[in-house]
Amino acid sequence: MEWLFELFFEHSALQAVVVLSLVSAIGLGLGRIHIGGISLGVTFVFFAGILAGHFGLSIDPQMLNYAESFGLVIFVYSLGLQVGPGFFSSFRKGGVTLNMLALGVVLLGTLMAVACSYTTGVSLPDMVGILCGATTNTPALGAAQQTLKQMGLESNSPALGCAVAYPLGVVGVILAVLFIRKLLVRKEDMQLKEKDDANKPYIAAFQVHNPAIFNKSIKDIGHMSYPKFVISRLWRDGHVSIPTSEKILKEGDRLLVVASEKDALPLTVLFGEQENTDWNKDDIDWNAIDSELISQGIVVTRPELNGKKLGSLRLRNNYGINISRVYRSGVQLLATPGLILQLGDRLTVVGEAAAIRNVEKVLGNAIKSLKEPNLVVVFIGIILGLALGSIPFSIPGISTPVKLGLAGGPIIVGILLGTFGPRIHMITYTTRSANLMLRALGLSMYLACLGLDAGAHFFETVFRLEGLLWILMGFGLTVIPTTIVGIIAFKIMKIDFGSVSGMLCGSMANPMALNYVNDTLPGDNSSVAYATVYPLSMFLRVIIAQVLLMFLL
Repeated sequence: MEWLFELFFEHSALQAVVVLSLVSAIGLGLGRIHIGGISLGVTFVFFAGILAGHFGLSIDPQMLNYAESFGLVIFVYSLGLQVGPGFFSSFRKGGVTLNMLALGVVLLGTLMAVACSYTTGVSLPDMVGILCGATTNTPALGAAQQTLKQMGLESNSPALGCAVAYPLGVVGVILAVLFIRKLLVRKEDMQLKEKDDANKPYIAAFQVHNPAIFNKSIKDIGHMSYPKFVISRLWRDGHVSIPTSEKILKEGDRLLVVASEKDALPLTVLFGEQENTDWNKDDIDWNAIDSELISQGIVVTRPELNGKKLGSLRLRNNYGINISRVYRSGVQLLATPGLILQLGDRLTVVGEAAAIRNVEKVLGNAIKSLKEPNLVVVFIGIILGLALGSIPFSIPGISTPVKLGLAGGPIIVGILLGTFGPRIHMITYTTRSANLMLRALGLSMYLACLGLDAGAHFFETVFRLEGLLWILMGFGLTVIPTTIVGIIAFKIMKIDFGSVSGMLCGSMANPMALNYVNDTLPGDNSSVAYATVYPLSMFLRVIIAQVLLMFLL
C-alpha cells in the first residue's frame, strides 16, 4: 500500500495532478446539489480544497503556484473572450442606465469595505478578500493575490477572507431581491412586461405612395437622410423579387422591409403607407409567404470572411439574394452593408433555391469546422495578456509601479480580442461549449489550489471572534449595497423588477442568484440585464481589487 500513500501524500508532479483532480471532482460533484433551489456550483471546489488542506493534504508549493496561476489565466482570458463582443455595446441607450446602477453597487461596496477596514482594524488585504467573497468574485481575488505578490507581501490572507464571506455572498443577493420584492413590489409589477430593444430588427410591409421616391433606385433612396433599412422582398404585378440596389421603385410597389422598430414611423413617411399585418410573430413560415422564394439560415464558416463588411461581398447584386437578418451569439442584428462579419454569424438569406446554394458556397455553412477549437488565438491571447499584465505603470504617489498582473492583463486582452479581433481578421470564435470548458477547467484548477492553500488555517480563523466579525462584514457588504441601489432603481427610476433583479445579480457576478431569479420571475428581462452589466462590473471588480491594495497599503 506504499504506492497508494505516495500517490496522495508524497510531493511530485503526479501527486499534484492526482490531488487537484480529486479535489475538483469532489467539489464539482457537490456543486450539483441544490438546497432550496440554490447551489454554489463550481465554488464547492474551493471548499473541497479547504477541507483537504485542513486534513493535511498538500502539494508541492511550486506546483501549487504554477497550477493556480495557469488556471487563473485560462479562466479570466476565456471570460474576456466571452464578454468581449457585448462589452462596448452594453453602453448603448438603456444599457447605460443599468451599468451606472451597477457601478453604484460596486463603488458603494468598495467604500464600505475601506471604511470597515479603518474602523474595525481588519487589515486591508483581509478586507479585500472579504469583499471578493461578498461579491462572489474569484477573478478579483486572483488579482488581489497577484498584486500582493508583486509588492512582496503575504498573499494567502485574502483567500481566507473570501472563503469566510463567500457562502453568505451567494445567499445575500437573493435575500436582498426578496426584501425589495416583499417591501415594494406589487402583484401587478410582477406581470411580464416586454423589454423594448431599439436595435432589434423589426419587419414591416410598406406600400410605395410617396411621389418623392417614384422612379428612384433603392441606392438613391438609401443615400437620403433616412434610417437604415433592408428591403427583403418586393411585390409588383403579382410577382415577387429580391430587389438589388439598382432596382427602381414605382407607385404601388409592396415592400417587406427590415429595420429598427423606432424607425417604423419615418419609413412610413418615406414610402407612403405601412400595412397592418404583424410580420414579427415567431410562428411565421417564411417559405410559405410565396412560392418563388425560400428563406434559409447560412452560417459564416470561411475564415477569409472574418472581419469583412457584409456590403463588400455584393451578394445581392451578384446572386440575386437578400440577407434580412444576422444572428450573433443569440442576438439579432440588422444586415446593413457596413456590418462587420464574424465567424459563426448566422445569416437569414432570402432568394431562389439555386441562388441560395451558390451563396452557401461563398459563406461556407460548414458547421463541423466551427466545432474545432481555434487554440492558436487562445495561446496568442494568453501571451499578449501576460505581456500587458507585466508592463509597469508609474503613478505619482505610489513607490511601487502598478501592473495589471495575471488577472488584469489577460481579461483586458480577452475583451479587446473578442470585440475587435474580427476587424483585424483574427479568428476569435469559439463555440459556447468550448469556452465554457476552458473557463470551468481554469476556474476549477484555481479554486482547488486556493482551497488547499487556505485550508490549513481556515477553521481556526472562522471559529473565533474575528471570524464571526468577517462573516458579518461580508454579509453587510453583500446586502446593503444591493438593497439600497435596488430600491433606488425600482422605486425612484421606475425600472421593472425583473431588470432590477438581473442588474443586482450581474453587479455582484452572481449566476447562482440569477438562476433563482429566473425560476421565480417570468420573462427574460433579468437575464438581459445581467448580461448588460456583467462585463463592466467584472472588469471593475478585478481592477479595484488591485487599486485598493496599491493605493492604500
